[in-house]
Parts: sequence; structure tokens; C-alpha cells
Amino acid sequence: MAAMILAAASITNPGFVPQNYQVLLLTVFIMVIQSFISSMPTKWIANFNSIGSTFNIIALVIVIITIPAATNRGDQGMPKFNPTSEVWGDFYEGTSFPNGVALLMSFVAVIWTMSGYDAPFHLSEECSNANIASPRAIVLTSGVGGLFGWFLQLVVAYTIVDIDAALESELGQPYAAYLLQVLPQKVTLVILALTIMCAFSMGQGCMVAASRVTFAYSRDDCFGPLSTITKRVNRYTRTPVNAVWFNTLVGIAMTVLILGGELAAGALFSIGAVAAFVAFAIPIFIRVFLVGDRFRPGPWNLGRASRPIGAMACAFVLLMVPILMLPSVTGSDLDAAGMNWTCLVYGGPMIFILIWWLVSARTWFKGPKVNIEHQMLGRGEAAIDRVPQDGEESSSGSSTRDDDGLEMDKAGKMA
Repeated sequence: MAAMILAAASITNPGFVPQNYQVLLLTVFIMVIQSFISSMPTKWIANFNSIGSTFNIIALVIVIITIPAATNRGDQGMPKFNPTSEVWGDFYEGTSFPNGVALLMSFVAVIWTMSGYDAPFHLSEECSNANIASPRAIVLTSGVGGLFGWFLQLVVAYTIVDIDAALESELGQPYAAYLLQVLPQKVTLVILALTIMCAFSMGQGCMVAASRVTFAYSRDDCFGPLSTITKRVNRYTRTPVNAVWFNTLVGIAMTVLILGGELAAGALFSIGAVAAFVAFAIPIFIRVFLVGDRFRPGPWNLGRASRPIGAMACAFVLLMVPILMLPSVTGSDLDAAGMNWTCLVYGGPMIFILIWWLVSARTWFKGPKVNIEHQMLGRGEAAIDRVPQDGEESSSGSSTRDDDGLEMDKAGKMA
């Protein structure tokens, strides 16, 4: 998003060339704004995200229609669209690997942009009728996003002029460079403005989802002494404000990798894709291959298609995780600067966590703690561990929710 804003500035002022430190500073500023929004009460956040989601769909439709309708390829002496034989038959050789492997490597962008479908289950504690609303939102989000994203990819494939020029443009943003290739300047700026607003809304939604994940881990004391801070719920907004700002600090620290160049930034994207894939695949694998018929489905489920789809999902993840860790070059061209360090940067912490589990965590972690009163699998006793508010000490044991409790608790009936 920051790169697109600076690219728009460069389009209007050709003498301006964005630098990495400018991208970093603008990204930090945007993250701070998103963090303030994510710290608001749940109802305010819901309204903001509803508006943002609606705007995203409308803007995407406008972009998909506008690019082919307003393209100026004809004025450049080219046909209005690339030949279908070229779109579907030619491979862009962006790596040293065979075309089939290169095609799979290109999925990293799709995996990254499709990551928003996980937000519904991170926010399930904050919505009513969550056992129906959350899975339905996951399917609709991935389905609608995948369909419209496919349409946009077709538009790009049929209109792009020069892939290398877009990637190597001084604008520092390939999408902006592509738009400038196929559209008049004013139309390019309008499309960029719509995309920037959509990106802000999406980033803010990801910030909310990430903070709820941090809160959930903190509630289970997975961060050690730090958990006493990050699991606190603000008494005024009744949302995990501390977790929001903890994520912001971590995000800023990771964004500093921009200063390391394209290699470091690329590894960051690969890590995000691999980590998300593995996290999603683990419960699916357990449900399909270990639990089997003992699994008790919720009221909104995939029915008989659940296990086949789950098996295909696990197989796809098993295929893609190694692919996402491959470098773009091979043989004598491969050096430390061109290496994909995802396997080390992701694998190292995972090995440390496994050791931590074997040595310590397995002795005290007995499953997720809950902050709502409910019946566990038909048992008569209530189970609850109330989440502390600001200014209170952490406590455990049976209790009932009071007026200062977490606003998330209104989803308690989902159990």
C-alpha cells in the first residue's frame, strides 16, 4: 500500500523516485492508523469493516470493467488485447526452474492475497451465531475473492504490455507500472486510488484478525510473562488493545526488512504464506485422517464433501510448502544473495517451539482456556477462565461473566 501511494506520487512527479526508507516510514504511519481503528469497540470495528468490505467488492468490479474498457493499447499501435494463444500458451521465464515448477511458484502471490478468508474464524468470538456465520463467511470470502481475483488476473494477462518493464520500473510498484502501460495517466491514478483504499481496509481487517490470534495465545499463557500484558482487555473498549499494539510493534520490526532489499522482503512474503498454510492444514489433517467419523460437525458444514475436500487441501499444502521455499535461480547462478531463506527463517523458530513443547509446554498446557460459560461435550459442569481487565490480576477457575467482561463473550452461545 505504501509503495502504491509513493508510486502515485512518482507518476504525478516523474522526478521523484521512491526510496526504501520512505516506504518504511509510510508503512509505519499506516500501521499506526490501522492500530488505532483496531483498538476501537467491536461494534465500531464491525461497521468499519462492513463498509470496507462493500467498498472492496464495488471497487474490484469497477477496476475489472475499467481496465479493458479504457486501455490505450490501440493508441500505442498494438491490438487492444493480447492474443489468446499468447495468454494461455506462453510462459514468462521468471525463474531457472521448468515451466511447471515456475507455475507453482507463482502461487505465492495468490496464497498471500487470499489470506483474508481466515479472518472469520479469528473473529468468531466477537460475532453472534458464530457456528453458522463463521464457516459461511469463510466459504463466501474465499469463493468470491477467488472468483473476482481470477477475473482480474485475466484482465491483466490480456492487457499487459511488458512484464519485465513493469517489474523493473523505477516506480517501485509493478502494479502501478502495469496500469501506466495500459491506461492514460488520469485513469491510472483513479484505479490506484481505489486500490489504495481497498488495501487500507484489507490491512486493517488483517490487523484485527492478528490481534485476536495474539490474544488467544496470550489467554493460554503461550507468551510466558508477556501474556499477562497481551491478554488484558481494555475496560473501555472491551477489546484486546494491548494485543493490537504488540502486533504493531512486531509488524514494524518486520517491516524494517524492507531496508534489506527485495530478497528480505520476498522471504517475508514466503514465510507468511508457508506459516498460514501449515497452520490451516494441521487441524484439517487431524479432522480427516485422525479423528474421522468421531468428529462432530457443526450446523453449517460441507457434509459428505468435507473429507474429500480436506484430503485435497492437505495434499495441496504438502505439495506447495516445499515449492514456496525454492529460490528463483539454480546452479552456478545461485548464491547467498539469491537464496530463498524461508526454510531457515521459518524452520528455525518451529524447531525451537517443538523443543520448547517437549521440554516444558506439554507439562502445563492442557488445552485452550475459555472465557465463556458453557457446557463441555454434554458434561454438567461449567468451564470458564475469565480474562482480566486492565488494572486486574489474572485469575482462573469457575466464574461468571460480569459487565466488564470481554465483548467477545456475547458469542458464547456458539459452544
